[in-house]
Amino acid sequence: MAAEFGERTMVRGGKVVAFPLAARAGDVDRCARELDRIHGAAAVHYWKSECRKLAEQLSALGLREDEIRNEVLAFQAEVQIAIAGRYQELAARNRSDSRP
Repeated sequence: MAAEFGERTMVRGGKVVAFPLAARAGDVDRCARELDRIHGAAAVHYWKSECRKLAEQLSALGLREDEIRNEVLAFQAEVQIAIAGRYQELAARNRSDSRP
C-alpha cells in the first residue's frame, strides 16, 4: 500500500521514496527562469541556495549523502538543459523572424 505525502514523496511499506529532483519539472523551469533573469553573484547565491534547500529536503527524508549528491547533480543537469532550451527557442524564433 502506498500513501502520498505532498506532491513529491510517497511511503511504500514504511519506506519513504523521494520524487527524483530531475523530474520536478516545475522546480526545473522555475530555476531556469530565475537564472536567466539574474546574473553574477546574485545568480551564484540563488543557485547555491536552491541546491542546498533541495539537499536538505532529501536529507530530511533519510537519503544517504551519495544519493543526495546524485539527485542534486541530476537536477543541476536538467536546469542547464532547460536554460539551453530557452535559448534555442529564442534563436529559432529570431531566425524565422529575419527570413524574407
